[in-house]
Amino acid sequence: MERIRRRFPIPGQRILRSACAVGLCFGIYFLRGQKGIPFYSALAVLQCMQPYHENTLAVAKRRTIGTFMGAFWGLIIILLEIYGFEGKLYGTAAVYLLIACFTGVVLYSTVILKITDTAYFSCVVFLSITVMHIKDADPYLFVLNRIVDTLIGVVLALLVNSLHLPRKKNKDILFISGVDDTILDSQGSLSTYSKVELNRLIEQGANFTISTMRTPANIRGAFAGVNLRLPVIAMDGAVLYDLKENYYLMSYEISDILASGISAFLEQMEVESFTNVLIDDMLVIYYKDFSNEAQWDIYTKLHKSPYRNYVKRPIPKGERVLYFMLIEEKAAAEHIYNCLMEQPWKDELRIIMYDSHDYPGYAYIKIFNKEATRENMLQNLMKRLNIQKSVTFGSIEGKSDIYIQNADKNEMVKALKKQFEPVIWEAR
Repeated sequence: MERIRRRFPIPGQRILRSACAVGLCFGIYFLRGQKGIPFYSALAVLQCMQPYHENTLAVAKRRTIGTFMGAFWGLIIILLEIYGFEGKLYGTAAVYLLIACFTGVVLYSTVILKITDTAYFSCVVFLSITVMHIKDADPYLFVLNRIVDTLIGVVLALLVNSLHLPRKKNKDILFISGVDDTILDSQGSLSTYSKVELNRLIEQGANFTISTMRTPANIRGAFAGVNLRLPVIAMDGAVLYDLKENYYLMSYEISDILASGISAFLEQMEVESFTNVLIDDMLVIYYKDFSNEAQWDIYTKLHKSPYRNYVKRPIPKGERVLYFMLIEEKAAAEHIYNCLMEQPWKDELRIIMYDSHDYPGYAYIKIFNKEATRENMLQNLMKRLNIQKSVTFGSIEGKSDIYIQNADKNEMVKALKKQFEPVIWEAR
C-alpha cells in the first residue's frame, strides 16, 4: 500500500507571535509573584492578536472598555451580595436570577453609552466575576486583578504584534504579478496567507497590481477580499482598469474597418465568436449563436454577472472592439488560426491560440489590436503612476523578473515581501 504523505503548512507569524505573547503572560505572572490569573492575560492576547495591525488596535480597545464595564457591574453584584444580603444569596436560585437580570443591565449599558461592540467582552468579564469568584476570600482583589490581567494581555498583544525587524520599504517600485499559476494556486484560489500578506503590504505602501488575461469581472471574483488599489492590467493587455471606480482608464481597440473584416472572415468560415466591446464603461459581449458545448457553457456560467452584458446580435458599426474570442475543438481551432495568419490584415493584429484547461480537447483563439500587450500596458501604467522601476512575477521562466515555480506554496507573496521590505542589513 502506497504510503500517504501529508503536507503540513509552515506556521504563520500570527501563530508564532501568539505563542510568544502567551509565554510572556506567564513570565509576567511569575515576576508579579504569581499574583492574578495568567489565564485572563493569555485570553486577552489571543483575542487581540489579529492579522492586521488596525484590527489589533480595534479589538484591544473593545477588550479594554469591555473589561472595565464588566468589572464595574461585577463589583455592584459583589457589594449587593456582601452588604445588601449579607452573603445569604450565594448558592440559591435568587443569586442566579439576579445575575441574569444584571446581564441585561450590562448589555443595556453598552447601548446607552453607544459601545455595543464591547457587549460580549463586558458580559464575559461580568459573568467570570459573579459566577466564578463571588465567594473568593477577597472578591475585590479578584476584580482588580481581573482588570490588571486583561490589560497585561492587551498591552503584550499590541507590543508583540508591532515588533518587526528593521526593514526598508521600496515604495518607488511597481510590483506586477501574473495570476494563474503565479499568485493563484493550482485550484485557482488565493490562499488566506496571501490575502492577509497582500493587504498588509499594500497598506504599508507597496505599489502592487496584477497583469492577466482575465477580464475585470473575473479578477473581482478571484481577488475578493484583497484591496487592489492600483489599476489592473486585464484582458491580456487590452485594458487598464480601475477596480474601485469601475472605470476603464485605457484600452487598445481594433479599428472599425478591421473589426468588420474579421467579422466577415468568421462569418464566411461559419465560426461563432464572443466579441468584447466597450460602451462607455460597460463591457458588452456580442454573440450570434453557439456551435459547441464549450461556447454554451461559457455563456451559461458568465452571463449572470453584473459586470458582463451579453447581447445576441451582430456587432453594430462604430463599436469599440477590444478583442474577439473563439473556442473550438483543437483541430478546428488550428485550421482557423492558420487561415487567420494568411489574411492580409494579420500584421495589424495580435492573434494568439492556446489550449483550454477548463474544456479538454478545445482551444481558444483571441484576436487583439497588435499594440494590446501586457508589456505596452505596463509602460502606460508606469507613466501614469510616475514610477521608473518595475518588478514582475510570473510562472513562465524567462518572461518575468522573478520566476514563480510553485504557486501552491505562496511563493509569489513571499517573494514580493522580500522585494518590497527587505531586512535593512540584507539590503546592504
